[in-house]
Amino acid sequence: MKITDFCLVSIVIFFPVFLIVGYHVQDQRNVRFTELKYVTALRTAVQDAGSMLNVNERQEFESGYGSAKFFKADKELALDTFYYTLYANLGIEEDAAAQQVLDRYIPAVVVIDYDGYWVYAEEEYKGADGMAYAKHLWLPKKPYSYSDRAGNMVHFTLDNVVEAYQAGSGTWIRGLQRELGPTSSIPLLQDRVRYEQVRRTTIVQAIEDDLANVINRHNEKAVRNGASYVFTLPLISQEEWNNSIDDIGILAFIQGIPIGEQALNNFALGSGRLVKSTVIKAGVDHRTGIRYYSRGDCADDLDAAETFTSAKEAAANGYFEKPCTRAFDP
Repeated sequence: MKITDFCLVSIVIFFPVFLIVGYHVQDQRNVRFTELKYVTALRTAVQDAGSMLNVNERQEFESGYGSAKFFKADKELALDTFYYTLYANLGIEEDAAAQQVLDRYIPAVVVIDYDGYWVYAEEEYKGADGMAYAKHLWLPKKPYSYSDRAGNMVHFTLDNVVEAYQAGSGTWIRGLQRELGPTSSIPLLQDRVRYEQVRRTTIVQAIEDDLANVINRHNEKAVRNGASYVFTLPLISQEEWNNSIDDIGILAFIQGIPIGEQALNNFALGSGRLVKSTVIKAGVDHRTGIRYYSRGDCADDLDAAETFTSAKEAAANGYFEKPCTRAFDP
């Protein structure tokens, strides 16, 4: 066989293969781009919504009134912001039909408040004509509740403040766990380490269980409407849960959107708090003459000469950490 004939045969055989591979690579790029567009839009929407949670009309609902973490979360404003940002980033802010289609792929939105949580999901109801309808609405707020075998009940918050029912005396008490523990008949309040473990576990488990139920109901409706995708609660790492329950926040899901041969399954968490850097004050203790650095109110005894953004930076400049014996706020 001549070399030219061999080349022609090779081209005939391999050209379709190269063409198919090229199409597949381009398809994968398009899939990745589309997935990134949705994920970025979801995360941006959740971040914007989270920043709206701490906007309160009444001053007593702002942080600092009794607790550093207490807010009265504005869930309505947060939800409006979430959808506005999501639609805008996907270019459908003026396309009502596209918005309705997208809403079918959002099984739940959760607002994590200081003393409980709300779930926004599609629920079925009967109209005046007796027909079954469905619409998105807020489910009743649920507290972070725990009960023991003795009948005691504990309502947790995102910090150390707790409300509890003592079954033995039939009384309710409210305050800081560390203050209630010594006089309370509830064993959980008497053990600070176990209290913190149970508090976090209870909050996470309550939200997870509710989400699983909501997504299962969403699944049933989707199947009746002909959807082939099975909605499931995504696996959320313990680290992500810990970050989400440190402050009020919002959690949203997008599931089942067809992208290439796959379906998008993603979630995003947004905090309602702005994290402020702690100012490190450094100077000479006027009683001992020792160079110390300290945080916040614990620096009152120092003749502050410098400020730093981290303890490491202060130590590098020759300052020692000053012990703080003040009682901390919850």
